[in-house]
Amino acid sequence: MAGNDWINSYLEAILDVGPGIDDAKSSLLLRERGNFSPTRYFVEEVITGFDETDLHRSWVRAAATRGPKERNTRLENMCWRIWNLARTKKKLEVEEAQRKANRRLEHERGRREATADMSEDLSEGEKGDLVGDGSARGNRISGRMPRINSVDIMETWANQLKDKKFYIVLISLHGLIRGEGMELGRDSDTGGQVKYVVELARALGTMPGVYRVDLLTRQVSAPDVDWTYAEPTEMLSPRTTENSMQELGESSGAYIIRIPFGPKDKYIPKEMIWPHIPEFVDCALSHIRQMSKVLGEQIGGGEPVWPVAIHGHYADAGDSAALLSGALNVPMLFTGHSLGRDKLEQLLKQGRQSREEINTTYKIMRRIEAEELSLDASEVVITSTRQEIEEQWRLYDGFDPILELKLRARIRRGVSCHGRFMPRMVVIPPGMEFHHIVPHDGDMDGDVERNEENSTSPDPPIWSEIMRFFSNPHKPMILALARPDPKKNLTTLVKAFGECRPLRELANLTLIMGNRDSIDEMSGANASVLLSILKLIDKYDLYGQVAYPKHHKQYEVPDIYRLAAKTKGVFINPAFIEPFG
Repeated sequence: MAGNDWINSYLEAILDVGPGIDDAKSSLLLRERGNFSPTRYFVEEVITGFDETDLHRSWVRAAATRGPKERNTRLENMCWRIWNLARTKKKLEVEEAQRKANRRLEHERGRREATADMSEDLSEGEKGDLVGDGSARGNRISGRMPRINSVDIMETWANQLKDKKFYIVLISLHGLIRGEGMELGRDSDTGGQVKYVVELARALGTMPGVYRVDLLTRQVSAPDVDWTYAEPTEMLSPRTTENSMQELGESSGAYIIRIPFGPKDKYIPKEMIWPHIPEFVDCALSHIRQMSKVLGEQIGGGEPVWPVAIHGHYADAGDSAALLSGALNVPMLFTGHSLGRDKLEQLLKQGRQSREEINTTYKIMRRIEAEELSLDASEVVITSTRQEIEEQWRLYDGFDPILELKLRARIRRGVSCHGRFMPRMVVIPPGMEFHHIVPHDGDMDGDVERNEENSTSPDPPIWSEIMRFFSNPHKPMILALARPDPKKNLTTLVKAFGECRPLRELANLTLIMGNRDSIDEMSGANASVLLSILKLIDKYDLYGQVAYPKHHKQYEVPDIYRLAAKTKGVFINPAFIEPFG
């Protein structure tokens, strides 16, 4: 900067104005800005726009030309204050830059540890890609690097495991579990998890290297449920025979094993299962020991064939799996499906219940205790999404995302972890079971009337069951499919539909809310949600615009989605949180 004359003039002008501007004389622009301070604006502009050295020179010049007038003294003081502010600002910027640099170094250190950890699982060529220069790596990726074929991976994996004969135990205690005709949505305990564990067991039973899979659950002999839930054993037939690559044996395949525990002749909700878990563990331990001996006689040369892993699903099964894993010295896996700490936070945010009321209703503290125990006992925790790891599991005392990466890196390098342990988190998004999904004639045609004329196959019965609700069945459909549970947030969907007249004129609303015979026979929470929905339908006079059939079969779900597609409709999931992604 050649000189500071203009700064001196600027300062003199500000000082001549005085500490403030009279509101009556201020411009319209200043009045619109509210509490605008020209002095503060000037100081900020000078501090941010000029170097500290230039400001120091301005102060030296003001001090050198000091006269007896008060105005020059004020000018000197102002220059010194601005210079001091600039120095302070520069110091703060340096400290902030240092903090950012430290954070970047810490992040880079963690990334390198994670990269080194992951490199243990890579081939030599892939390791070279990691440590090579960027341009060479880019050329390899864009040029000669072959695309990985999942079919080839499966074939290689199958060849490696074809001589293995694993025994795997899955545990899912609550709800009504059976292989066919699942009553999904019958109550809050018989939902997506039932479908998940049954199809997982069925798929594992057909995998190469897996000889037997047992899905342990509760035996229910209550008069208000179907007799099939009282059968001690149910074999899960494979969907296809293509993947059955190993020799079938007498006890091979996937089975649902129903263990009797808890009150007899009574179907109880999951919140009431906790006191009966020790009884289940005793009976399950007896079954596993007996089955291990049987498998030993068949494939183990007389030696017991113990489970290669015990996999608990949800907190109650995780608690049981932890006890069984410790008793048998068998590795444990855990899938939370939904987590207690996250649910507690969501319920507290709603503000409808206190912490004590939530604990009384949902036994939430016992559930959280079981999840902490499962974390401590598990070798691997399976999640559906990264969000579940980063925002839900990190709420627990037994898990820290950064520490988990560091400990895993130390273990792979053979370095001591000083007694610290943390399970490995693995993201495995749920798959899709396509057995019941069969393309129909005209599936890609959106015109319902034209499809009805040209289609050679009759419409599925569930279509007429839904369409009977509508006064104009040709409008596009808004489809929601979930059980009437408060966390599924169906009441908000109905309220939004009722309050938007243009939407009501444009579309119909279809609510598939599980299966029910009578509202009086439903659980308290589900009945409350359904009654709220019926009241909203009456409040907004949505008769003829909302469908809510009482029954549907599992194999009819694809037909329900197909109907929404044919009407050029949409599917909506209004749930607060969806653990399955």
